[in-house]
Amino acid sequence: MKKNIAIGIISVVLLIFGVSSSDLDFINDLANLFTDSVDSKNDGFYDVVKVVDGDTLSVNIDGKVEKLRLIGIDTPETVDPRKPVQCFGREASDKAKELLSGKKVRLEVDSTQDERDRYDRLLRYVILEDGTSFNKKMIQEGYAHEYTYKVPYKYQAEFKFAEETARENKRGLWASDTCNGDTTQSVE
Repeated sequence: MKKNIAIGIISVVLLIFGVSSSDLDFINDLANLFTDSVDSKNDGFYDVVKVVDGDTLSVNIDGKVEKLRLIGIDTPETVDPRKPVQCFGREASDKAKELLSGKKVRLEVDSTQDERDRYDRLLRYVILEDGTSFNKKMIQEGYAHEYTYKVPYKYQAEFKFAEETARENKRGLWASDTCNGDTTQSVE
């Protein structure tokens, strides 16, 4: 439906400016560009294909699987072959899988951050279907640290406050019977 509307609008514009509408392939290509840019295929939500760990996941964006690194959070390592599994890493990874596996999410760009990190992962905030910020939730519940890479980001103050609250309430990795905030220790 939206594609037909786009084709109609583009055809009218082309006719007004004296361009022949006989080139239907050209008009169709333009319509595809228009409808892709307004995200009509998925109403702004993307399927989670894989949860790698607590701060990395893969989503299907219009038929292309993209790996994402979440802005503003860092969870203990579980999959980096150069590092041992860190304290509370498995719990953070399991929580991410519980909240994201098989779900649809909305992605939010932050203009203060790069589009991609050095590993070519998209940098994004993830919003759950109910409107909850996944990034913030992981910090609030003690599954992640607030993490600033290079420059401040849009929700930095909010995420720092969420970490402070989790620490004060000894949630998750801040609990004295888990890591007591020191996730650099390895799990045996």
